[in-house]
Amino acid sequence: MSTITRIIDKTGVVGAIVGSFSCAMCFPAAASLGAAIGLGFLSHWEGLFVHWLIPIFASVALLATLVGWFSHHQWQRTLLGSIGPVLALVGVFGLTHHFLAKDLARGVFYSGLGVMFLTSIWDMVNPANRRCATDGGETPSPRS
Repeated sequence: MSTITRIIDKTGVVGAIVGSFSCAMCFPAAASLGAAIGLGFLSHWEGLFVHWLIPIFASVALLATLVGWFSHHQWQRTLLGSIGPVLALVGVFGLTHHFLAKDLARGVFYSGLGVMFLTSIWDMVNPANRRCATDGGETPSPRS
């Protein structure tokens, strides 16, 4: 279960970042980076990415983080892993539904992407381990 959760979490992070590469009007910094690495052709599907794919991938990352909570019971890791997708979703919906100022919505979205990216790197470098008791009643020691 842990490997599947980690793969789904990484898919959600990568999908949200790649989705932002296509949206030059909403996310100019990410779109210019996407164009620089050859993803400029994605701009034809900007509406699809902003309204559907970015929220779906951010939701997948959030769901993977919450599923990881049931596996590892580490509230710090779950809280940090949930902040990024929630910020990304608030930023996207703030841009598409205009309940936030555009500059504020962009800042919130970029902050969410940054937190998602850093949390994903942290998860690869220092993977989660189980902190709950086993069937024998012993609590496993954390890996060094």
